[in-house]
Amino acid sequence: MGRWRDGRGTLTVGTIGTDTSTVTEAGVDGSAAGNAGPEPDGRASGARPHAIPLRIAASYRARAKGLLGADGVDGALLITPCAGVHTFRMRFTIDVAYLNRDFRVLAVRTMKPGRLGLPRPRARHVLESEGGAMEGWGLRPGGRVRISPAPPQEFGRPPAPDLFG
Repeated sequence: MGRWRDGRGTLTVGTIGTDTSTVTEAGVDGSAAGNAGPEPDGRASGARPHAIPLRIAASYRARAKGLLGADGVDGALLITPCAGVHTFRMRFTIDVAYLNRDFRVLAVRTMKPGRLGLPRPRARHVLESEGGAMEGWGLRPGGRVRISPAPPQEFGRPPAPDLFG
């Protein structure tokens, strides 16, 4: 897998159609599933996928800051690499989802401010959102999420000026 960078992207909870591919900055890992029974991500058949705005924290500084000092979060925060979190100096309750290398959900917990979460040895990434949001998205253990980083021009260098128009 390629190296993660701080920035923005989209978190997709649930699958679109029968595709269970996971999109990362390193490429696409695709596979197909049948239509019978529950969806491969653990949702009930027919449930709609959710596209959630995502902030990615991959540098030491961004991971250390996380949601500290924030009054809320619009969407979710992906902290990578990470196997455990705390809520000391946090101002609000958060939902925490521990993900393995394949973006499969290992556990989902709701943490009040001032708590220390147990580290998950198999976790490689952690998703954080406002308390109750993950339940609304239908995110639960055994499910799989899709992470789509935004193109570099959206959060890096400004786009080149249009010299011909």
